[in-house]
Amino acid sequence: MHPRVLEVTERLVQRSRATRQRYLQMIDAAASDGPQRGKLQCANFAHGVAGCGADDKHTLRLLNAANVAIVSAYNDMLSAHQPYETYPALIKQALRQVHSVGQFAGGVPAMCDGVTQGEPGMELAIASRETIALSTAVALSHNMFDAALCLGICDKIVPGLMIGALRFGHLPTIFVPGGPMPSGLSNKEKAEVRQRYAEGKASREELLASEMKSYHGPGTCTFYGTANTNQLVMEVMGLHLPGSSFVNPNTPLRDALTVEAAQQVTRLTKANGDSFMPLGRIVDERALVNATVALHATGGSTNHTLHLPAIAMAAGIELTWQDMADLSEVVPTLSHVYPNGKADINHFQAAGGMAFLIRELLGAGLLHENVNTVAGPGLQRYTQEPFLAGGELVWREGPAQSLDETILRPVARPFSTEGGLRVMAGNLGRGVMKVSAVAHEHQVVEAPARVFEDQAQLADAFKAGELEQDVVAVVRFQGPKANGMPELHKMTPFLGVLQDRGFKVALVTDGRMSGASGKIPAAIHVCPEAVDGGPLAFVRDGDIIRVDGVNGTLQVLVEPSELAAREQAQPSVDSSVGCGRELFGFMRMAFSSAEQGASAFTSALGALK
Repeated sequence: MHPRVLEVTERLVQRSRATRQRYLQMIDAAASDGPQRGKLQCANFAHGVAGCGADDKHTLRLLNAANVAIVSAYNDMLSAHQPYETYPALIKQALRQVHSVGQFAGGVPAMCDGVTQGEPGMELAIASRETIALSTAVALSHNMFDAALCLGICDKIVPGLMIGALRFGHLPTIFVPGGPMPSGLSNKEKAEVRQRYAEGKASREELLASEMKSYHGPGTCTFYGTANTNQLVMEVMGLHLPGSSFVNPNTPLRDALTVEAAQQVTRLTKANGDSFMPLGRIVDERALVNATVALHATGGSTNHTLHLPAIAMAAGIELTWQDMADLSEVVPTLSHVYPNGKADINHFQAAGGMAFLIRELLGAGLLHENVNTVAGPGLQRYTQEPFLAGGELVWREGPAQSLDETILRPVARPFSTEGGLRVMAGNLGRGVMKVSAVAHEHQVVEAPARVFEDQAQLADAFKAGELEQDVVAVVRFQGPKANGMPELHKMTPFLGVLQDRGFKVALVTDGRMSGASGKIPAAIHVCPEAVDGGPLAFVRDGDIIRVDGVNGTLQVLVEPSELAAREQAQPSVDSSVGCGRELFGFMRMAFSSAEQGASAFTSALGALK
């Protein structure tokens, strides 16, 4: 094992000793020697099976059968989740084949960030993660279940399902993916049309045609944003079946993997004796380090600097940005998928995919192999990939070499010797930057600040010709407490145009840019956030700001005495009402800082110490 990986893992173990011990005590106390339903009163049990058919009722009265909770984020608004419409029936039939039962335990909400970009609904995004966690907890609260299948893919959905399911960590749980949509218009072409539209050189009809060719069918969006990063992280944590993350929807192999996931989760229950493997025993310090390493090696979504600490805390583990940054220093970048490169996730899969990636990282001592997974002990199992042989699902060793080194490389020839994440720190606070998507010559910018309160103001300034210069755009009052921390993708084309015109351009914000942040150096998730009196609240137009992505520094070059004498800026727009935002006011007040996962649960879970 690489010494840095061991060092960070041991640091996690020591720091989390009290909270992790309390967590394990909680899930051990919740576990039952037999099916939980066997302890229910007759009336409770009767209510729990009243909606079942006669055969399932009979099966559930037997205490050697597993009852599997199906928790799904299906809806038609998310292309990635639309295929889940048919999963419950497929899963239930697969479970009956192994003398078990599946019950649809609950649906969780799932908003589409792509639809809500730049709209008021985007301000519900981080709150939706917490709501999904709460909904998952309600779904699993009936004490009727021996295991769970979680159906979710996209941005806040998988982290929300994880946080909720981990509070029921005594249950064996498998996450069931749906796969990416087939490749459409290339991401490079899509980005070019967006930039031309921002410059007024492409019509709205041309823009719409481009977008429709990009997002054209069921499945996950094909760029390497948060949704596909979720899938990669779940697989390397051992919560997917090996090789199942990036198999396209509505294919025979996809269905076979879903059937196998349903049947495999029953093998992990206590009814199978020594095979019992609950979720809380899979998600440990080693698994979280593995997830972070894979995130860095692929230049994954910066949203996971929020989600991984929140997930870790739900398992009683205190993961910090510094842990993540220390790992980034020693993990090489092995893949280039848009926005880090031109390829999409289907090209990544064809080049060697997860099997090749995991084999390379294991071989370099960068991943813990001795972990628990839903496929059995050890991560070596995940160097295999699934196939159909005569209609039967089998696993074979994955490719030993990349089929396209412009997309996926071995450790011996990485794109970069370090990972894609940098912690930024200085007198403007602490944030993160995804440097893997930014050309080296653009990673350091020193320029006058232009301060905005939202991305619409920045767009207006661009259209008015006010940004034709070197500039550091400061977009504040976009943090979790201020307005729910929406993603700020609408700014990317405008800033990209300025960079292409030869100007030095950077972004500093207490908001989010996620996995599609692109080629602009962006110091994001800056905390303390402006609404809490963070340093961004004292920045003024014209202040010289230095954003140094090479050394990880974030400075406003103003005398400390002058900064201290300034009055704190206040948001001029009330974004707390409308589009349901008023319903989440209590949650915004409870949100922790971005560095603590922007979670409403941090205080409650931290009390487990």
